Amino acid sequence: MSDALLSLVGEALVALLLLAGSFFMLVGSFGLVRLPTLMQRLHAPTKATTLGVGGILIASMLFFVFTTGRVSVHELLITLFLFLTAPVSAYMLAKAHLHRARAEGELPPTGRPVGWATFDPGEDSDRSDEGSRPGRHRAAGG
Repeated sequence: MSDALLSLVGEALVALLLLAGSFFMLVGSFGLVRLPTLMQRLHAPTKATTLGVGGILIASMLFFVFTTGRVSVHELLITLFLFLTAPVSAYMLAKAHLHRARAEGELPPTGRPVGWATFDPGEDSDRSDEGSRPGRHRAAGG
């Protein structure tokens, strides 16, 4: 392959990744603004925007490979860190939402013989506040 053809293919690949990443970020941002509930708004940025940022970072990495001939690992590490942390933060926000906004009786069925694990007390726990809402703890002395 000649250098001109390799350069053209490289530029096309970088442009395609930039366009795809920008599209995913636009869709994720639009979902964050327009979706009605917290759980739906949480889904949009953690899925679509993560793919968008990942595509843009991979495009940046490929751009530096094609222009300088060296691999830039910084973008790859940022992408890996983003793909690892976004689902964990979404899980923690969803779990906090379940604890704060819904009582145990209002939760949708799990489809299994057991309930939601986050609301099931341990077998050996001796709770004095059985009547309180899940996730809410009584203050000491009150």
